[in-house]
Amino acid sequence: MKIYLYPSEAAEKRVAAIIDRGLSYTRKDYQDVTRMLDDVKKNGDNAVIQYTNRFDAPTLTADQLEVTDREIKAARKMVDRAFMHALDRAASQIEIFHQHQVTNSWIQADRPGVLLGQMVNPVDAAGVYVPGAKGGETPLVSSVLMGGIPAKIAGVKTIAMVTPPTRNGSINPHLLVAAQKAGIHKIYKAGSAWAIAALAYGTETIPKVNVIVGPGNIYVTLAKKIVAGTVGIDMIAGPSEILVIADQSANPEYIAADLLSQAEHDPLASAILITDQKEIAQAVKEAVAKQLETLKRSKIAKESIQKYGGIMIVPNLTIAIELANRFAPEHLELQVENPFDFVSQIRNAGAVFLGNHTPEPVGDYIAGPNHVLPTAGTAKFASALSVDHFIKKTSLIYYSEAAFRKEAKDIMLLAETEGLDAHARSVRVRLQK
Repeated sequence: MKIYLYPSEAAEKRVAAIIDRGLSYTRKDYQDVTRMLDDVKKNGDNAVIQYTNRFDAPTLTADQLEVTDREIKAARKMVDRAFMHALDRAASQIEIFHQHQVTNSWIQADRPGVLLGQMVNPVDAAGVYVPGAKGGETPLVSSVLMGGIPAKIAGVKTIAMVTPPTRNGSINPHLLVAAQKAGIHKIYKAGSAWAIAALAYGTETIPKVNVIVGPGNIYVTLAKKIVAGTVGIDMIAGPSEILVIADQSANPEYIAADLLSQAEHDPLASAILITDQKEIAQAVKEAVAKQLETLKRSKIAKESIQKYGGIMIVPNLTIAIELANRFAPEHLELQVENPFDFVSQIRNAGAVFLGNHTPEPVGDYIAGPNHVLPTAGTAKFASALSVDHFIKKTSLIYYSEAAFRKEAKDIMLLAETEGLDAHARSVRVRLQK
């Protein structure tokens, strides 16, 4: 892991390379995804099954796309008590956190004869995408909870989950049990871009939804990007990121482990340390090299570190915070002696982890806040997945005749200024009544 002195030309070049890496997809990727979307839109279940047979489950048929109650009941018997304990704790804490995000309808009556307000309603149907991994051997249970629970709290009537099946056409039992815990109503055996297409356009088996959320590979991300507008989406998420700010009180072994926890995701992931301590920088560099030797996904993590990792030595922590705000990282860890002293200075981050005993995986699984977070600098304008992604806000407006007449002249003047004569007329005819 290379060390840079910041500010410097070399450091600035590295910062720019990391910030500008984007989604990193090819024209062929975009064309492939567009073709899949069009195919599913035109051919429905038939297209979904053809792609599923080709890439995931060779013998799955259309009548097996939807997970049955029998499969869910069987799944409950296949998970152990320890898993259920951990699942219950995670689900409870995620639910408690997201309950605080609930927004209520409201009415104001500040002006005589005028009532203004906002109705808050959930969308009718939402789709939660859960990535597949290693043929179902490593089920991403946390993604089920993070997508399903906010939708349930919002009051969505129909929550559908799509996830790639294993080669034998099954879904990992841990995912099925988690889906039931999260309040998901329907589960379908479909993955990648064709699953997103099915949710966006609807098929004979998979009904169209209003909002699609959840992380996935580049095909999933591109599919969500293309269907955005046809349906709502949570965000266009890129590769994972972590940025650690550390002072003299930090533990280099902790920092190295945290950096690698994100580097192991993807060769395009970014892992950065910013510190004002040369000794910490050197110690972390050595610890990363040592920990890489025993990491199962060391090849991926090593490539990530080489391409988009780095250690920045800055003059002081004020500059460290300024630099972090430029990166706008998905995950920001403050491994400093007094982390709360710096919170008010942070403007751009998906989630902030405070102190030496709050590593990023705490947020991934069990703390409560959502782990679907803005990446690639989008934390400058975007937010974590929340209850808000599953609701709509409708404005309410009522005027009495007296209130209308009081403001009519100003309404007509503004309409005529914009050259919209019919707008002005709709007011004038009421004054002539």
